[in-house]
Amino acid sequence: MSENPLRRSPLHARHVEAGAKIADFGGWEMPIEYAGGGVIAEHTAVREAVGIFDVSHLGKATVRGPGAADFVNSCLTADLGKIAPGQAQYTLCCDDVSAGVVDDLIAYLYGPDHVFLVPNAANTAEVVRRLTAAAPAGIEVVGRHESYGVVAVQGPRSAELLDRLDVPTDHDYMSFVDTHVAGAEVVACRTGYTGEHGYELVIPVEHTVQVWDALLAAGQDLGVRAAGLGARDTLRTEMGYPLHGQDLSMDITPVQARSAWAVGWDKPAFWGRDVLVAERPAPRRRLTGLKATGRGIPRAHMQVLAGDTVVGEVTSGTFSPTLRTGIGLALLDTAAGVKPGDEVEVDVRGRRQAMIVTTPPFVPSHVR
Repeated sequence: MSENPLRRSPLHARHVEAGAKIADFGGWEMPIEYAGGGVIAEHTAVREAVGIFDVSHLGKATVRGPGAADFVNSCLTADLGKIAPGQAQYTLCCDDVSAGVVDDLIAYLYGPDHVFLVPNAANTAEVVRRLTAAAPAGIEVVGRHESYGVVAVQGPRSAELLDRLDVPTDHDYMSFVDTHVAGAEVVACRTGYTGEHGYELVIPVEHTVQVWDALLAAGQDLGVRAAGLGARDTLRTEMGYPLHGQDLSMDITPVQARSAWAVGWDKPAFWGRDVLVAERPAPRRRLTGLKATGRGIPRAHMQVLAGDTVVGEVTSGTFSPTLRTGIGLALLDTAAGVKPGDEVEVDVRGRRQAMIVTTPPFVPSHVR
């Protein structure tokens, strides 16, 4: 028996009942796609109607105590001082020495003494460890991984679906409200990872099943579909959203990953600040988009070539169900001088496939 068994979402039984293909994702057994449709059908539902995702594997942690928000602000990259209580913010936890990305996460600001964090599954313990080690007396950092489920409701009809369940939907992008769904207290945030109008519901773990069931029941005539992490990956790649462990990592800084917009450059302190400030004017490589002109599909770790010169490496790649062609993200050496509109080639299993360098998103975003 494994010493570290995979964790299971509170919705695991529902996924099995629905015939989902289950796989290890960040130490969790999570649905990749469901029977009766698959990734393309689930992807299309989110782009055209509404899809719901179980993302309960995402981490959860609270930071509480006098000055908790200021403390978090002194550690993570984005400037919490630019948002108000009731708003959320995309931010990065960087290593103070290398400025590599420990994790990218969402910070929910409740007030000066309370911040709720949603890191990635595999990185939650390390984010909590680093914050705990740095926290001054009076500030407590607590991992809440097992306390909540998370369900993402995404797509152009997502507001219509939640309206049927009396969930407030007219709040601004990256803001959140405390509300109820199917009798359960939930936090509904205008966030998501698909590029579509959408919401993420943070739900007490014991009520996650009833909320999931209520969403599916209320949205049948809207075309609601349960969507797995396979569709979540194709959707986020079409947007050019980075995935930690591929497009962001301890070896890839925010500046290299074109995530400098999530850095509060005017802040006096945050982990990795000195390295990032020095790197900002001239990073040695940058994340950019690739779009196939033929049948080739770029995949992670494939070489990118300009003529006979290797100029970079693919970090994420997939078939785009919307564009019906291969797309990807790649770290390209800035010294190579490759720019959007240029043609490069990707070594796809020993065969060179032509790609056009482009700036994501690959399809229009409708998040706001």
